[in-house]
Amino acid sequence: MKTQLPRSSTVPLYTQIKEALRAKIMDGTYVAHERLPSESEMIAAFGVSRITVRQAINDLQKDGLLFKVHGKGTFVAMPNVSQELTHLQGFGEAMRLLGHETFSEVFGLKTVKGGAIACAKLGVPDGTPLTEIHRVRYLNREPVSIDHSWVRHEVGSRLTEKNLREKDLFSLLENELHQPLHSADVEIDATSASAEVASRLHVQTGAPILRIERLTYAAEDRPLVFEYLHYRAETFKYKMKVLR
Repeated sequence: MKTQLPRSSTVPLYTQIKEALRAKIMDGTYVAHERLPSESEMIAAFGVSRITVRQAINDLQKDGLLFKVHGKGTFVAMPNVSQELTHLQGFGEAMRLLGHETFSEVFGLKTVKGGAIACAKLGVPDGTPLTEIHRVRYLNREPVSIDHSWVRHEVGSRLTEKNLREKDLFSLLENELHQPLHSADVEIDATSASAEVASRLHVQTGAPILRIERLTYAAEDRPLVFEYLHYRAETFKYKMKVLR
């Protein structure tokens, strides 16, 4: 881990160490619950004092990226992030603005006969062909949500697994499929992980899950995408400011 820090830099040494460790957490070099090198090992690796190393670690702990276990060391924390509800954003675009790495594993993309709920939400007759998408969303290399989405087929049929892996659905709809998004109806409730959700999110069956039901409109009166988003409850939360 030997790392030479530029002493001529105007950036303080503890900040350089903090950002070097942050980068290794973000790119998956250090994964959730992995133990970091000891303070002595980092002192030797970076060629700095103990107080400099401790300041960097304490800052990352305040940021929620690390946690300490007395007598055992410092460990990488599970991703724990929040997304604003004050405007419509996809998960990927919201997390990238916060400096997080995201990508998707697509485990289903096909044309289906729409079920009663999805068709009613999208304002089409039962059995109308819809594009069905199943994805696991990853945050800093950890699975954080499972998204089940149904898109009007005339638009969704133009989506591919490759672009869904690499890009946010909202970004694809607006920038590549020319579907400007207007608004969304969002409902949030608590549920427990089914066997499938638990397996894909690496949690126990029955673990608490934050479920978001979202209906996104391409125009004020034209629903385009209906979704169920299942988030690991310990890693994700929505927040908003409410004015009196």
